Amino acid sequence: MYPRQIKAGEPARKSLYLGSVTLVLFLWLLPLLAIILTSIRPAADIAAGDYWGWPSGFDLIANYTGVFTQTPMGRYFLNSLIITIPSVIGVLCLSTLTGFVLSRYRFRGNTLLFAIFIGGNFLPFQIMMIPVRNLTLDLGIYNTYLALIIFHTAFQTGFATLFMRNFIAALPGELFEAARAEGASPLQTLIHVVVPLVRPALAALSILAFTFIWNDYFWAVVLSPSDAVKPVTAGLANLKGQYVANWNLISAATIVIAIPPVMLFFFMQRHFVRGLTMGAVKG
Repeated sequence: MYPRQIKAGEPARKSLYLGSVTLVLFLWLLPLLAIILTSIRPAADIAAGDYWGWPSGFDLIANYTGVFTQTPMGRYFLNSLIITIPSVIGVLCLSTLTGFVLSRYRFRGNTLLFAIFIGGNFLPFQIMMIPVRNLTLDLGIYNTYLALIIFHTAFQTGFATLFMRNFIAALPGELFEAARAEGASPLQTLIHVVVPLVRPALAALSILAFTFIWNDYFWAVVLSPSDAVKPVTAGLANLKGQYVANWNLISAATIVIAIPPVMLFFFMQRHFVRGLTMGAVKG
């Protein structure tokens, strides 16, 4: 009744499965391979229309150093860090506080409030483009770091609250009863009981939030028209000129932009896996 393991299947079926997986993986990685090859390819190859062939030379150092010496990507990179790090911290703090309250306290409107957090995740954020832009203009924070930090934090907190609420709800209730018996306040319970136990969940959430915010392009274009505030995703589009595009530099910049989320995942991979599976079983 249940699917058999791959190793227990027939040899022909196993070979077909492995071949299919290999083919799908290759097709999925093909654009990435093209970007990597283009990032080390001389400009002469691109001018000759050679996008898929083996490079005639390797301009690895020239192309990757050119990302920071010939373009303003260094400034865009710094802007992204200034925007992303405070936003992730804000998301973690707000979602942990809200998830703790919604999972451990019963009050009038608890279910409605939780439903609002869930429902907000299904709203297409494009419909809020004009109201958000007008609000930032009215508040005098349009085209500033603060505008992007505030709205990234706000838009990610809904999903993060759902994420943290489920993890905190899976913790044994005896821990909270013991904390109350010892006279701990709700804030002390949160800091000394909840936070140490949900660190893997916080690690997983930090990776997800960092990736979402770092890779955001829509709000970067809407709220940061100037280069002084523009993050890497919007800045990358500026590297393509109206008539000429240095695709080797653009490809190298694309690889550089992808490094921080990938490195964060590899450094915190163990915590990420634990965080995603921790709330699967209650107790």
